[in-house]
Amino acid sequence: MRHLLLGKLGEREAVHYLQQEGFEILRRNYRTPFGEIDIIAREADTLVFVEVKTRSTAAFGMPQEAVDRRKQRQLIRTAQAFLNEKGGVLPPCRFDVVTVRTDRKGRRKEFALIRGAFDATEF
Repeated sequence: MRHLLLGKLGEREAVHYLQQEGFEILRRNYRTPFGEIDIIAREADTLVFVEVKTRSTAAFGMPQEAVDRRKQRQLIRTAQAFLNEKGGVLPPCRFDVVTVRTDRKGRRKEFALIRGAFDATEF
């Protein structure tokens, strides 16, 4: 249960940060049978699929390490479902990862935006 609250906290922090950086938030928690994308946003003319990883301890590794090849494939399939749903001309797309590290009380310690964290053409 605590990890779900921590994840929601990280997502709120990520949305706030992305908006400050000029991103337009289009969707949050987009779900399909393939999986979920935390944030779908637009930065200029690019559609950005954002995975948010939040950790309060390094016991399970760094947040970005959780976006492994399996998770990347899941995100790509979910993004493809979103694009198919929208139809029309496809904009340039990219996959970003936002990492949030907090202390044990949930206060943000570190925050990073990894633009172009992985490429769908790698699969």
